[in-house]
Amino acid sequence: MEPAMTIRRWWLRALVPLVPLVLWAAVLQLAPCAAATADVAPVFLVRIQGAIGPATAAEIKRSLERAAREHAQLVVLQMDTPGGLDVAMRSIVQDILASPVPVAGYVAPSGARAASAGTYILYACQVAAMAPATNLGAATPVEIGMPDMGGGKAPATPPSGAASAPAKHDDTMAAKRVNDASAYIRSLAQLRGRDVAWAEQAVRESVSLAATEALTRKVIDLIATDPADLLHQLDGRALSAFNGAGSVKLDTAHAAIIVVEPDWRARLLSVISDPGLALMLMMIGVYGLLFEFMNPGYIAPGVIGGVALLLALWALQMLPINYAGMALILLGIAFFVAEAFMPTYGALGLGGVAAFGFGALLLIDSDVPGFGVPPSLIAGLALVSAAFVIVLGRMTLKARARPVRTGLQRFVGATAEVIEFGGGEGWAMVDGERWRISAAQALQPGQLVRIARAEGFTLEVNAAAPTPSTGASPG
Repeated sequence: MEPAMTIRRWWLRALVPLVPLVLWAAVLQLAPCAAATADVAPVFLVRIQGAIGPATAAEIKRSLERAAREHAQLVVLQMDTPGGLDVAMRSIVQDILASPVPVAGYVAPSGARAASAGTYILYACQVAAMAPATNLGAATPVEIGMPDMGGGKAPATPPSGAASAPAKHDDTMAAKRVNDASAYIRSLAQLRGRDVAWAEQAVRESVSLAATEALTRKVIDLIATDPADLLHQLDGRALSAFNGAGSVKLDTAHAAIIVVEPDWRARLLSVISDPGLALMLMMIGVYGLLFEFMNPGYIAPGVIGGVALLLALWALQMLPINYAGMALILLGIAFFVAEAFMPTYGALGLGGVAAFGFGALLLIDSDVPGFGVPPSLIAGLALVSAAFVIVLGRMTLKARARPVRTGLQRFVGATAEVIEFGGGEGWAMVDGERWRISAAQALQPGQLVRIARAEGFTLEVNAAAPTPSTGASPG
């Protein structure tokens, strides 16, 4: 055993000096890779989920500005949207075209879609990509107060004399919207070198394409299973910014992906810009303020109502509102207030419920994806308003039936004790107070009288009991 132990010790002593050399070689090998990774500009990933509205437009604008400040090499817009508002979509497209950082549109994950406004945004991006089992298209514009054009096709011309002037006007306006949207998406397709014919067909006929079909027709540039696969396929590709910032050669294979999360303001705006929630906030605000005005001093209903009403107004000014619907809602609210302060036993209140219901139905067009007010919500709010009117009416009837407890009229029917009387006038004690009285018959001090009427500051009384005997205490 002695020779074996000696050999092991000799080998250990020989290997110990080699350990630092091995570690140093490993550091030299890894250093270039680490330096290369550190020098690679990051990629920003921004998610668009749900209906496209003012909150989405503000978030994308903020993300593109941040990407430019932090010198990102690419921004990926990962979309899953049914569409949204035309104004918000055009704002996003303008920000993409003006961005110094190239933008890639990516419809993902599998099962997602980029319908309506999402199709325009995808066409505006320098790179258009889709995940397997996704689709895009159905880009026909819809507008508040206008009839559905049945897939975007222009309506057939009716027989002579069958169409009224308003119908012709609606047809003309619908045709103008479709032509404008068609020219807009054609210009984006020409800018990015994509299929112009299908882009126009998506607007005029509301057609859609699956991912593989879109790649075949050169509507998109590639199909990627996930963001990592997308960046791997884009590695080494040169992209040019539309704003003249020059071309950028992508180095995305080892780039860090920074997921841009919305800030608190964007989250709040995204929540309250839902039309149904905005309508609920408006009603909470109105009821809260109305309760505070009817019962001053509670404070909490007024504070809650004021905050809710301001949030509702902030949300509604961001949404495409039908002003006729808004006018009907305001008229209904005015009827509620009038019912509270000038009780009509429910007449004004029921009129307010009807006006509110019709106004809520007209407030926002349900054809705009994600921006309709659910009929069930409208029915629920109308029932709550009707219940409010009924409760208010019952409270009014009970209040009318109660005896008067304030002012001079509260003394009518009460008993008073005469203090002094002469010449048809005198003084009496009523509830511990001296009041001037008048009577048609003569009265004696200490006599109990009943108040028949209050005139100014004089109470008209009638004898209520015989004059008490001498020495007897009155009452």
